[in-house]
Amino acid sequence: MAPTMDWLALAKNPKNWMWGFPMSIGIIAVDQVSKQLVVAQPSLNAIGCRDGLAPCGKIELSSVFDVSMTWNRGVSFGAFQSEGAGRWLLFLLTGAIAAGFAVWLVKAVRPLTALSLAMVIGGAVGNLIDRAMYGAVVDFLDFSGLFFPWVFNIADACISVGAILLLLDQLLASRKAPG
Repeated sequence: MAPTMDWLALAKNPKNWMWGFPMSIGIIAVDQVSKQLVVAQPSLNAIGCRDGLAPCGKIELSSVFDVSMTWNRGVSFGAFQSEGAGRWLLFLLTGAIAAGFAVWLVKAVRPLTALSLAMVIGGAVGNLIDRAMYGAVVDFLDFSGLFFPWVFNIADACISVGAILLLLDQLLASRKAPG
């Protein structure tokens, strides 16, 4: 019998990955469809908008929420803006983190761990697709009416919520550990 990698032995692992990976794919799909709808809207994605030559558009929907097109060359919520080689370094780093989380998802024992990882993976890959296609990430969810200054997307929201849930999961797991 050929040797197998023990950490992938399905008999020893829970099957959280069986719903975790499809959830990640669903997040990627919803994220990409929403971004394509925004990019395809001429009133939001004016010619020159991506290059910074013209302002991107905004659709005011309420006093709380607007759709405001922006091109984010950084990570979530616009941090660490980069272009050129920095863009690809950011791409590789994000891809490596997503791959590491995918391995962790395969081994995840607790459902909350798997949920958290699936959200982060889906969000990271959704933004990676944008970075590869456009050189920047499409952001459009604008809650500035709630005094939230950042414009973000579904992928960013999934990454943020997933990271918070992962932190909560790890804190809860450490409290249950025999001491």
